Amino acid sequence: MKLNQIADRPGSRSFRKRVGRGIGSGKGKTGGRGVKGQKSRTGVRIKGFEGGQMPIYRRLPKRGFTNIFALDLNEVNLGRVQTAIDKGKLDAGKPVTVEALVAAGVLNRAQDGVRLLGGGELKTRLAFEVHGASKSAAAAVEKLGGSVKRLAPPKPEHAPKAAKESKKSKKVSKAKEAKEAATAKPAGGEAQS
Repeated sequence: MKLNQIADRPGSRSFRKRVGRGIGSGKGKTGGRGVKGQKSRTGVRIKGFEGGQMPIYRRLPKRGFTNIFALDLNEVNLGRVQTAIDKGKLDAGKPVTVEALVAAGVLNRAQDGVRLLGGGELKTRLAFEVHGASKSAAAAVEKLGGSVKRLAPPKPEHAPKAAKESKKSKKVSKAKEAKEAATAKPAGGEAQS
């Protein structure tokens, strides 16, 4: 091979498509846009516009919110971890962490952590250090004598709320106390005189 024989692969370079240059080009008149008028112009946004009718995204009610504190966790099944161990990419003697899974190629990148799921079969005793695990995954790991250490803080268990006293019941109880105090005063006054 010589320098003058070196060339790009066929089809790797193509000429720029010149639009609006006559009907013979195949891209004349409407220039590939299909229509004339408003839809052929640049800077026009009519997606969702329904001719002045109330558009569907305003007719339907809004619901819910986006939790800005939610963690973006990678989900890993036990079967994928076992496959990595069988191929020799994961060391069964060391704890399985996010960093170990990324190094083994099980995950592309460590996001906010890992959540372990129970899909597939695990045959090796392992110690996991993950942000979360499903009940089935934790049970499968502990059945083999392994352990699952959860790095995420546990969710607080809410105590049942005590029944709040209504304003009306507070007024009634205050009135009762005032009556009792009023009836107790004369009895005390007679004893003094």
